[in-house]
Amino acid sequence: MLPLAAYADRMSVRPGETIEFKVSSMDDTPYTARLVRVISADANPAGPGLVEEAIEADFAGNYKGRFQPVHAGSHGIVEQSIDLGARGSLSLVATIWPTRPGIGRRQGVLSVFDPAVRRGIALAIGEDGSVEAMLGATRIKTRVPLEERHWYRVFAVYDAATSTLTAGQVRLEGGRPVGAARTASTKLEAGAAGLPAAGMPWIIGALGGTPVKGHFNGKIERPVIAATAADAATVEKLTADPTASGMIASWDFSQEMSSIRFVDAGPGGHHGQLVNLPARAMTGSNWTGREMCFRHAPEQYGAIHFHEDDVSDCGWATDFKWTVPAGTRSGAYAVRLVREGGEENVPFFVVPPKGKKSADLALLISTYTYTVYHNHARPEAGNATWLGTWKAQAKEWGAYPYNPGEHREYGLSTYNFHTDGSGICHASWLRPMLNVRVGYITYPDPAIRASGLRHYPADTHLIAWLEQQGIAYDIITDAELDAEGVELLKPYRAVTTASHPEYHTGAMLDALEAYRDGGGRFMYLGGNGFYWKVARHAEAPAAIEIRRGEGGIRAWAAEAGEYYNAFDGEYGGLWRRNGRPPQRLAGVGFTAQGNFVGSHYRQLPDARTSRAAWILDGIGTDELIGGFGLSGHGAAGFELDRADKRLGTPSHAVVLASSEGHEPEAPWVLVPEEQLTHITTWAGKPATELIRADLTFFETPNNGAVFSTGSITFCGSLLHNKGNNNVSRLIRNVLDRFLDPNAKFPMPDV
Repeated sequence: MLPLAAYADRMSVRPGETIEFKVSSMDDTPYTARLVRVISADANPAGPGLVEEAIEADFAGNYKGRFQPVHAGSHGIVEQSIDLGARGSLSLVATIWPTRPGIGRRQGVLSVFDPAVRRGIALAIGEDGSVEAMLGATRIKTRVPLEERHWYRVFAVYDAATSTLTAGQVRLEGGRPVGAARTASTKLEAGAAGLPAAGMPWIIGALGGTPVKGHFNGKIERPVIAATAADAATVEKLTADPTASGMIASWDFSQEMSSIRFVDAGPGGHHGQLVNLPARAMTGSNWTGREMCFRHAPEQYGAIHFHEDDVSDCGWATDFKWTVPAGTRSGAYAVRLVREGGEENVPFFVVPPKGKKSADLALLISTYTYTVYHNHARPEAGNATWLGTWKAQAKEWGAYPYNPGEHREYGLSTYNFHTDGSGICHASWLRPMLNVRVGYITYPDPAIRASGLRHYPADTHLIAWLEQQGIAYDIITDAELDAEGVELLKPYRAVTTASHPEYHTGAMLDALEAYRDGGGRFMYLGGNGFYWKVARHAEAPAAIEIRRGEGGIRAWAAEAGEYYNAFDGEYGGLWRRNGRPPQRLAGVGFTAQGNFVGSHYRQLPDARTSRAAWILDGIGTDELIGGFGLSGHGAAGFELDRADKRLGTPSHAVVLASSEGHEPEAPWVLVPEEQLTHITTWAGKPATELIRADLTFFETPNNGAVFSTGSITFCGSLLHNKGNNNVSRLIRNVLDRFLDPNAKFPMPDV
């Protein structure tokens, strides 16, 4: 655990609204809290460094530290008391697909059990990976280990008439038993039953206790409790029929798959709640492969995938809060916390009052992308040499000193895997976000990577430049855009992104397109934008879902049949696969990826005679643009977007310059959707022609316009030489024209 760790209940807040801060300290050592406005979050001494403005806030002061734990692991809980009868027979049955059997600890499948007092009954996977039945202090295991990623029917049966406890398992294929059931039984000693007390909660996917322990890894479908002593044949009937004789509860996970509630289809209506957002709409034991959408065949998607390391909400108590005073300037802010032996900061954004603006320019901050990436434990972090370099650079620069690769206790990102090898498909900001911090470095080694920043700290390059240039701006975020749509954007003469607006909902793309076509001026100053489709949870607004389906640069691939988001029921994956390539919105779209190094753009021959020649005013005809910068030492780098009319770039779009020199240090590759075979590309051109970023401009209806840079590292070049450079000049030209109320952008005849 960190000396200090903290998070806020939201990432953006308006004047008059309240934001709450939750802090955990390793002990009761006091800490101080203060508020700053963040101008630059880049600690690199070659740039402006960390630049902040102290802001008065009523919460500022001293606080007593307290430890607040993280309780990882997803499970389901039924708080409603279930009458099990007076020492009667019981059968606990479930269908499971284990992913980590035999890890040396028990994993609860279905239980009403308190490990502290050894009271209750449980169906579990034992330390050896076989099925285990538990009743009070009595244990019995089949001693036949389950194979991972195979379906089984498992059961624990207490026969009150014979005082016998039985554990059993049977392999399934196509949802049906194959082979004989493997069982083991034991007689209970007199008075050893230890049945659960009234009011004890039923737990699915864990053993129980306070806090809940013994989390299961894998899928569970149709867990059942019945007041009967079932044999192997009766177990099948209980699973198939929620109205079977003796049925107490039969939970059907194929119902309400977009909810955190799960439904009891049995006679008692013992519905429950999910904790830490396990993955729903998962293929079940009876999935045939003939239907890929869970909405079309819900009965084949009746499984939930539980993980021991799911963390969607730390659930910490609030330590202090801030109601944003009226008149507070829109901008990037952070709470700074300091105690003996440790510091922490929590960034957030103040957005304008609803329906009002304080500037003609809106900077759209990609908080959904921050959330999806947050706590990304990069593969390099497992290398002691790399991590040592990272720590040394952070210390030398006075940068943020903690790396998610060393602090996995707060949960990882959707670019990581669960402990069972499945990809993490949920993200939430209700936990410490170690890489969304003032001063966080992603890539060490300034000789190659320069500042080595991504996401939040990299986006402050644009904020610091706007401040330096004296350009007024409001900050808005993905949350407001998703909720309010185009009405949020309409007041602004121009809207710009920062470095990496990768993850969007459909509502967000709809809003941006409507703004553009309604006469808005839109600037896309990044790369790999508008790439992945995500969904928001209606009941857990801090949670975001990503299904890494067919195609795309992926850290992991979704299982077959699991390409649809549970949160909204829509097909996930790439926006390109959903018929909305980024070129349709911004004129350019993701084409290639390399290491975090940058290069320059070369002006194209016709740029000076085009309708967009004004963008190059003040830049020499033969000047290379952006061969410098705080991000990879160049404006065109890491992830690049190109124009392509076949994918939606308007036919009248003007490409002013294209990048080059993406070699040899960076091993550049086309994105998978562009590379069809080892010699064939989707565009039908050599791969080397497609590895580029395009500076692109086009007009839109109603006097609107779009300008795109197509590179993640672009904003890092703005501050080079204190803003006296051709990248700065170029963007100043665009902004001045886009913000001019008299500027005209007539659509050419096409």
